Amino acid sequence: MIAIFFAICAAASNATGTVLQRRAASLAPADETMRLALVKDLIRRPIWLAGIGGLIGGFLFQALALSHGELSLVQPIVVAELPLTLAVAALLFRARLDRDAIGGAIAVSAGLALVMLATDPHGGHEANGWLTWFAACVVSVGVGLALVLAGLRLHGGRRGTLFGAAAGLGFGFTAALMKGALDRINDGVGAVVSSWQLYAMVVTGIASVFLIQNALQAGSLVAVQPAITICDPLTSVGYGVFLFGEQLRGGIWLLPSLVGAITIAVGSVVLSRSPLSAADGSDLVPTPTSGTRVGTAGSS
Repeated sequence: MIAIFFAICAAASNATGTVLQRRAASLAPADETMRLALVKDLIRRPIWLAGIGGLIGGFLFQALALSHGELSLVQPIVVAELPLTLAVAALLFRARLDRDAIGGAIAVSAGLALVMLATDPHGGHEANGWLTWFAACVVSVGVGLALVLAGLRLHGGRRGTLFGAAAGLGFGFTAALMKGALDRINDGVGAVVSSWQLYAMVVTGIASVFLIQNALQAGSLVAVQPAITICDPLTSVGYGVFLFGEQLRGGIWLLPSLVGAITIAVGSVVLSRSPLSAADGSDLVPTPTSGTRVGTAGSS
């Protein structure tokens, strides 16, 4: 229960941070994509610094959750981050979400929750040897790089989606590295500090934050956040099985898992039809008219 509480706090903190970062990133010039100039531009914006504060808060809550629970228990709770992000956006900017955004967010979150309940990740042990970790590092970097290169060939929401997927993969791997380092806590703080996973976690986390800034610059919240919400917990489960020996349920439980996967796909399609998915930087700007739908103002 302690792990679940801190995981929910992490989701809420991340949701708030994501909305603030999206607002700041949408104001940055398009030619700063995948350049350090983007970071230099954003760091001068107070709203972006507040968003980073939310991200740091989410990271600390996540660390507390992982210190009390398994990786595959903690990470899937970020399914709450997608509807929370849209809700925070509507609250902070006094705008109303359209029906497709609400329905799609609920479908994606419900489908992902169903997959996690059906597979029921459990068990596990301390991380496997260096060869398994090496393979995980190679595959993670390779897939992440492929997503980024594919995104650079596209524009707008599709670029944001691929960059968001790469960021979600990065956050999932960051959590696995964090778990690998925290598993040594029984040997003392010195054992955690001396673990290579701790420093790899820092590098991976920074790279993931950089990716999410580029994703939020390229696409709207509805284009970016579902990719992160889906990739982060699912890759975390994969890392939990591959690195920590956690087990999944099979047999008859494959049926609800399939239903959950289909629900995620349907929800993603519904989200793609939302005006918010094609909105530009004005998707979070409140308009003088009360009740204006998010994503309709200024999107052309």
